[in-house]
Amino acid sequence: MNNQHKLNAAQEGGIQAPETVARTGNNSRVSGPCGHKAFRVLSAAGIKIFNTDAPTVAATIERTRAGRLTEAKAAGVEGHWA
Repeated sequence: MNNQHKLNAAQEGGIQAPETVARTGNNSRVSGPCGHKAFRVLSAAGIKIFNTDAPTVAATIERTRAGRLTEAKAAGVEGHWA
């Protein structure tokens, strides 16, 4: 996904990616910390959010399969304008 158009976007620019994820029918998201707007959009869509600090995709998959990821209950980072 090209983020170039978000450089000049108002505060709502940060919810476009999570809205796209929500439309795909996914039921979970694994990534680093999730901002409060993305967390709100994903949670409202019923998507579980799992954060990881794994250094690679392979390590993330390993941790996921081993059940070592914890579901996030709140946003992990503040927004850029908070």
